[in-house]
Amino acid sequence: MANLEIKQKVDASGLSCPLPILRATQAMKTIAAGELIEVTATDPGSVKDFAAWSAATGNTLVEQDSSNGKFRFVLRHK
Repeated sequence: MANLEIKQKVDASGLSCPLPILRATQAMKTIAAGELIEVTATDPGSVKDFAAWSAATGNTLVEQDSSNGKFRFVLRHK
C-alpha cells in the first residue's frame, strides 16, 4: 500500500446502499481535483457500487481492500 495523502475520510460503516455512495459524492464536492478521499463501509455491496460509481463519474478508484468485514476505498477526484 502506497503512502497516499488522504484529504478527507468518510465513515459509512453500518450504512446500506446507496448511502455510502451518497456520502462519497458529498465528500468529493469538498475537495479539489486530484485530491483523495478514503471511504470505509461495511456493506458488501459497496464493492460493486464503488466500481460502478467510479466508472460512471470518472473519479478513479485508486485502492480497495477489505478486512474483518470492513471495506476501504480510496478515490481520486477527477
